[in-house]
Amino acid sequence: MGLTNEILKRRTFAIISHPDAGKTTLTEKFLLFGGAIQTAGAVKSNKIRKTATSDFMEIERQRGISVATSVMGFEYKGKKINILDTPGHKDFAEDTYRTLTAVDSVILVIDSVKGVEEQTEKLMEVCRMRKTPVIVFINKMDREGKDPFDLLDELEEKLKIKVRPLSWPISQGFTFKGVYNLYNKNLNLFEENKTKISGNYIKLENIFNSEIDSFLSESFVTKLREDVQLIEGVYNPLDVQEYLNGNIAPVFFGSAINNFGVQEILETFIEIAPCPGKRVAAEREVTAGEPQFSGFVFKIHANLDPNHRDRIAFLRICSGKFARNTFYYHTRVDKKFRFANPSTFMASEKNLVEEAFPGDVIGLYDTGQFKIGDTLTEGEQLHFKGIPSFSPEIFREVVNLDPFKTKQLDKGVRQLTEEGLAQLFIQQPGNRKIIGTVGQLQFDVIQFRLEHEYGAKCNFSPLNFFKACWITSGDKKKIEDFIQRKFSYIAFDKEENPVFFAESEWSLRMARESYPELIFHFTSEFKTGKVLQNQNAF
Repeated sequence: MGLTNEILKRRTFAIISHPDAGKTTLTEKFLLFGGAIQTAGAVKSNKIRKTATSDFMEIERQRGISVATSVMGFEYKGKKINILDTPGHKDFAEDTYRTLTAVDSVILVIDSVKGVEEQTEKLMEVCRMRKTPVIVFINKMDREGKDPFDLLDELEEKLKIKVRPLSWPISQGFTFKGVYNLYNKNLNLFEENKTKISGNYIKLENIFNSEIDSFLSESFVTKLREDVQLIEGVYNPLDVQEYLNGNIAPVFFGSAINNFGVQEILETFIEIAPCPGKRVAAEREVTAGEPQFSGFVFKIHANLDPNHRDRIAFLRICSGKFARNTFYYHTRVDKKFRFANPSTFMASEKNLVEEAFPGDVIGLYDTGQFKIGDTLTEGEQLHFKGIPSFSPEIFREVVNLDPFKTKQLDKGVRQLTEEGLAQLFIQQPGNRKIIGTVGQLQFDVIQFRLEHEYGAKCNFSPLNFFKACWITSGDKKKIEDFIQRKFSYIAFDKEENPVFFAESEWSLRMARESYPELIFHFTSEFKTGKVLQNQNAF
């Protein structure tokens, strides 16, 4: 019963959004309600007034954006909450996609002024692909924005998911008065700049009770009653199972910066969100309640503490119980490892953990034995399925600006790319280092971290490549012939897999027509023998 109780207590989720929708602010307000912090930092207009708890990298503090996934845990009303605060910027989408493999549900933050944005749609596609349960928080209701009913229609149309409002705003912008909790029948009156917890909840047996008239003027009461009647007439009551199946998204309204409407979503979340369940491995389906331990690495972060030059592998526990100082089997390298200092996190603060259970995310000190996607077990050969690396969109050659720091540069580039920040390719002759990313901002982050964490300076020289394709074939001679003929456009990834750099769509098409025996992969998924069906589609 001990393991079952621990599983039922846990809620592990990611907060995702388009940049500047208020994701990191909402994360902090959850920590505030959980007692993990006493006063939240303020993030306004993308400028940090007080450093956000979950943004611990120096470049994040300077730019006011999240570029790495932060892992945080706290307890609230008997539940163990694990939050993964993800990068919002599109250049770091792959880090967010990988993070989504490690959670059981998602809270999606929408800016009420801007509505559903492009990055939001892409994130939702990944959630739909994995059938991840989603709760929506429409933020910034204290600003003049889109009509709430229009926002609901936009969510259904653009995100292709049914919605069901569980709280409702009383006006918005300058006349924003609060939210009515449709789920628990509470009225919460708005207080501006509410950075600490203070209750102002009014329990209502019925919204048509005259008691509400003593708190709101007649015009607001009339409009609220009309809206609630319309909602109850249009939307069916929440079917929790449909939410758990990823078919319907409960919607809440509020203002995260003012700590308003946050408790409504948190209270409902711990009630209906899923606890850790099944995980799909290549070999079989793994259930959380199995007694044997298993888990996978979904993120690696070097220099979490720059003073100690440490490297942390973030492990999501899938089944059984993890115990400190116990030997576990690393399936990829076929060796057993013991971990003396596993940690849990509150952003950059680490705490030693003696044991952990399914749903928990722990940090393991890594001396280079881990790669993203690695699996630990008690001896069984398991390989958990995850989201692979995709073909980069931007390519740059690394130019060393200080030959005396060559070793530091090599180490920094290797470690940062192993984190999943970017992809590294080596081209001969000369061991040319080519970095591939999905956005320019990643190069800025790499350059900044190389200088400040490794003491190495570099520039990036642009390369005009259209696509990077991993190449495989059942005929080894055909690959050797292709590599010889296309030598100037061939590089090797960190695992010595050959990669073809196509200069244009036309050159890629010609290569595929000339070498029909070769398979050109647009993802690295083939490395585990599970090629995506659409990876050769273009």
